[in-house]
Amino acid sequence: QVQLVESGGGSVQAGGSLKLSCAVSSGVDLSRYYMAWFRQAPGKEREGVAAIASDGSTRYLDSVEGRFTISTDSAGFNLFLDLNSLKLEDTGMYYCAATHRSFGGYRLTLSPSLYNNWGQGTQVTVSS
Repeated sequence: QVQLVESGGGSVQAGGSLKLSCAVSSGVDLSRYYMAWFRQAPGKEREGVAAIASDGSTRYLDSVEGRFTISTDSAGFNLFLDLNSLKLEDTGMYYCAATHRSFGGYRLTLSPSLYNNWGQGTQVTVSS
């Protein structure tokens, strides 16, 4: 079981930036996991925003491509999401998630159903 704790959310005006962090429990061999950020707006389904594999490959939701950047630290104990040029529609609860490569089908995915370790979430609110 992977424990995940998000931080860094907040309120920002449109066009601004935020950096989200996710602390990953120690003792986990993250080389065997895919890591990702998801978000959920009120009344909407949870959607995958960005995902990263241990080899550094990434995948992004089309609407955030070029604005958001997912990364990890060299030790692999923290996951980050840089959010730039924020838009009103980026508002939502952002969740950090992890899945063992076998559970995720051995492919980097943004599908919530293929992730089985979740943090509690951190709120991002973008205003005009």
